Amino acid sequence: MNVALQKSKIKNQNSEIKITGSKSETNRLLLLQALYPNLILENTSNSDDSEVMLNALQSSQFPIPNSQIVDVHHAGTAMRFLTAFFATQENREIILTGSSRMKERPIKILVDALIQLGAEISYEEKEGFPPIKIKGKKLTQHKVTLLANVSSQYISALLLIAPKLEKGLELNLEGEITSIPYIKMTLALLNEIGVTTSFENNVIKVNNHKLPINQSPITIESDWSSASYWYSIVALSEIGTQIALSSYKQNSLQGDSVLVEVYKGFGVETIFNENNTITISKVKSQTELVEVPTVNYQLNNSPDIAQTIAVTCFGLGLACDLYGLHTLKIKETDRLEALKTELAKLGAEISVTSESLHLKPSSQIKENMSIATYQDHRMAMAFAPLVLRVPITIEEAEVVSKSYPHFWEDLQKVAFCLKTIQ
Repeated sequence: MNVALQKSKIKNQNSEIKITGSKSETNRLLLLQALYPNLILENTSNSDDSEVMLNALQSSQFPIPNSQIVDVHHAGTAMRFLTAFFATQENREIILTGSSRMKERPIKILVDALIQLGAEISYEEKEGFPPIKIKGKKLTQHKVTLLANVSSQYISALLLIAPKLEKGLELNLEGEITSIPYIKMTLALLNEIGVTTSFENNVIKVNNHKLPINQSPITIESDWSSASYWYSIVALSEIGTQIALSSYKQNSLQGDSVLVEVYKGFGVETIFNENNTITISKVKSQTELVEVPTVNYQLNNSPDIAQTIAVTCFGLGLACDLYGLHTLKIKETDRLEALKTELAKLGAEISVTSESLHLKPSSQIKENMSIATYQDHRMAMAFAPLVLRVPITIEEAEVVSKSYPHFWEDLQKVAFCLKTIQ
């Protein structure tokens, strides 16, 4: 399904959009709920990734005599977290697989770390990549070493199973750590259910936790990555445009909450309200913004908003240099190359390296271009706000269900004009 977006502007300028819980928090807490079944969760994500995670974890409750195939499709977080989870499930044999793209995404670093802890995991096809066969067993070791600049999901996967290891876990990280907010998110959620942890220098320790956990419900904060597209929409709108989003915390665990500061540079102000909504407003004109020199951000702690920022800059005619993007090479697609290709279609002068993106200012945007999404939800949603500048078509638009299933319906709530094309 493609979606053709007609050039629009926000007519319902005081709309309120309800965004479901953070995919990152939900998937962590779903795994912890599988380990500690009395954990109660509220405002869970309705994303495909979280549905995949939940279904796979629920399947683990029923003994199956032969090996069971668990297919996570495009869900990278589920692949990493479930690899660790099933490694601890004694007397169960799982073949964990995914889409053709998932079979190109490396898993060796995590598998090697789990094997250090005593896991039994082998590769079904290509060495170092899914699908993998996992024979669940009791993990007897408690110390492991990882390079610090790997995906934080590898690290979080190990931390999440740590409370159930007999001696807990001591994780030594070598080098400079990337995506620290996601590691801190995992530790904060462990602390919230009563697990004792420490993070000093490059050593993380998680203690074994046998006691019943706190049964008070945990309400999951809404997803900041999903909020990023609304920040982009407001940035590309007229002065005075306002949108309310719920439910968000000022002291968020999510690294992408840096949006509040980043989008100040694009003339967007954020107000935190008492009812857990935020109001985002356009407060600076285009004339004021183009006086800004090149936008320059280090995004190693929040790489998922890089696509949104790059498209916002292009729509505003601003130059930008974005750094710390090396993990984007192994996402649903090579996001740096995908951005380069699709922005160039629209007339952008853009270059990328293995970890950065460089965009020159542009005064014109080509109309009626069709944007490929590469089976990547963030490509679809990052480019959609450009409809405030030109008509645009988003290919394979259904891919948004991976993280934000109601995205297109929510655009229509603020009076965007769109037409689906089969």
